[in-house]
Amino acid sequence: MQIDTMQTKMMALGKTMILLASLALLSSCATQANKDPLEGMNRGIYKFNDVTDKALIKPVASLYQTITPTPIRKGINNFYDNLTSLTTIFNDLLQFKFSQAMTDAGRFVINSTVGIAGFIDVASMDNVPKHKEDFGQTLGHWGVSDGAYLVLPILGPSSLRDTTGLVFDLATTDPIAYAHRKGDVRLHNQLRVGQLIDKRTELLTATDLIDEASLDPYAFTRDAYLQRRASLVQDGLVPEEFIKDDE
Repeated sequence: MQIDTMQTKMMALGKTMILLASLALLSSCATQANKDPLEGMNRGIYKFNDVTDKALIKPVASLYQTITPTPIRKGINNFYDNLTSLTTIFNDLLQFKFSQAMTDAGRFVINSTVGIAGFIDVASMDNVPKHKEDFGQTLGHWGVSDGAYLVLPILGPSSLRDTTGLVFDLATTDPIAYAHRKGDVRLHNQLRVGQLIDKRTELLTATDLIDEASLDPYAFTRDAYLQRRASLVQDGLVPEEFIKDDE
């Protein structure tokens, strides 16, 4: 039985390594000069997302913002942020950021206990630094480029690297996905819908500004996403290629 389990784990690890090797190969083909080779398809998905958002998701988020008191909205936002801590800690370790992993683990423990499952961000009150790491950033940290820019249905801007990272995080460290794997589909769906509404509420002002200020919201969103992700990979630094593009 133990041998079978070990073989299963080794096969899963082998598949992951093959996937990452394929990602690195494909990423090298998408140069900075051709960062959006799938633009036709991406614009179609962007349009679908925009229509869906304006017809359904944005109105729901706006209603939620209107009827829900600010302290409750903040508590729910804190709760979802706290859930992502497990992903951050795991990717801290994968990037060999051991000191940061200790800090993020301490933040998670404090908020999950004293902060009542994360609804109160006690750690921030104590000036504990807050970090965000995911497997897409980990791949970038170890030299894997973005690859082709992608727009995902409902989820929005991504890239070949970051989509791979998202799948990995969902399969390993996402508590909401864990609920689904354990068979509690109803709880999973409720948490995921709540997470979507919470995230969309945070972006209400930003998306309005993009629509009003940009002649091409798709291109603006793409460039802003790629620049932000590159900065996150480099821990807040602005990559040289973006500085050159602005000159």
